[in-house]
Amino acid sequence: MSRAVLSLGANLGDRAAALRGAITALSADGVLVARSTLYETPPWGPVEQPPYLNAVVVVRGDRDAAGWLARAHELEEAAGRTREVRWGARTLDVDVVTVTEDDGRPVSSDDPALTLPHPRAHERAFVLVPWLSLDPAAELPGRGRVADLVAALPQEDVDAVVRWEQLQ
Repeated sequence: MSRAVLSLGANLGDRAAALRGAITALSADGVLVARSTLYETPPWGPVEQPPYLNAVVVVRGDRDAAGWLARAHELEEAAGRTREVRWGARTLDVDVVTVTEDDGRPVSSDDPALTLPHPRAHERAFVLVPWLSLDPAAELPGRGRVADLVAALPQEDVDAVVRWEQLQ
């Protein structure tokens, strides 16, 4: 058994439906522990593209880190994800942020296919803000408390992560 934090994002098509579909699939798997609300965020990276909807989920189940990555890829494939442009627009992106063993030990990996904890999560408000809203005591292994990481980000990055339901 392990626990994983997954970051979900979508900026093509029906963004909310893509995220909710992935969350529903994880719930149907019986592994969903908790989910954040949806947040609208500006795109990250050098490619011009529309804004994202993002969420963070916590899952727990009989998978190792590679198993969580495989499930993430299955969810992306079900949403029609293609991998043509790095940091480009996508129907669904699922990143494995952290994996923790049942005994509380964080899983570390330098494998290029799955680096754990996620090597840029500490820089990304679109991951940290939803995660903090979901779990105020959350910690990113090797980086510290998520609340402290959010506080260290540029305020404009944090302010750009807006609860999506408030935009309705």
